[in-house]
Amino acid sequence: MTTTTDPRVALVTGGNRGLGLATARRLGREGVTVVIGARDADRGRAAVRGLREAGVWASAVPLDVDDEASATAAAEQIRREHGRLDILVNNAGILPEATAARVADPLDPELFLRTFRTNVLGAVGVTAAVLPLLVRSDGGRVVNVSSRMGSLSDQLDPASPYHGLVVPAYQASKAALNGLTVALAKKLAGTRVKVNSVCPGWVQTDLGGPDNRAAAPTPAHQAADVVARAALLDDDGPSGSFFDADGSVPW
Repeated sequence: MTTTTDPRVALVTGGNRGLGLATARRLGREGVTVVIGARDADRGRAAVRGLREAGVWASAVPLDVDDEASATAAAEQIRREHGRLDILVNNAGILPEATAARVADPLDPELFLRTFRTNVLGAVGVTAAVLPLLVRSDGGRVVNVSSRMGSLSDQLDPASPYHGLVVPAYQASKAALNGLTVALAKKLAGTRVKVNSVCPGWVQTDLGGPDNRAAAPTPAHQAADVVARAALLDDDGPSGSFFDADGSVPW
């Protein structure tokens, strides 16, 4: 494994596969030490082995973002093993409507509860658990992996490629995540922590169901560049912003 030249430590939730793993690899190429947050400990360790073989300084923590106690334990493990945290990538997310909408009412409250529990409350819980470490960083960064499907402007624009997609629970969860980005950015305005939302695009992962990998146009490694850009922002970079590979995204 190569010697890291960057003292920063990053936690990537849902980092054992798909966009999360690609983001971990991308940050690792910049010399960042990466902590993989994975619900399944075996899969987390497998991801770490692959990253280390690629020359990335990586470790794993058991992390179920749906469980507040798990987030607290993960934060304590990071503090104990690394003594710091500089970057949080809230990547873990679900899209149960990709399959559930075919067999169930898309306005089923249980579907909303399940989606919000992971996509919104999961990000809230993990951020709260690691925030003391981020605030002590010389330049803390919080990246909320959102979607243009959470942009109210896009959803109302018939010219938007996302206008025709109707997955209410997922769309509402990403809009709420964007609201969290704005609130946190304002709350932390007096610190060196920057908080931003990013849309990685329609990515070739398993998030959207079994057909998504073949249909999506954007490889995970390419989408990871957008996430990494927000994670590696300079001190004069924005906070409270929403952007994708092409630039600013309307709220």
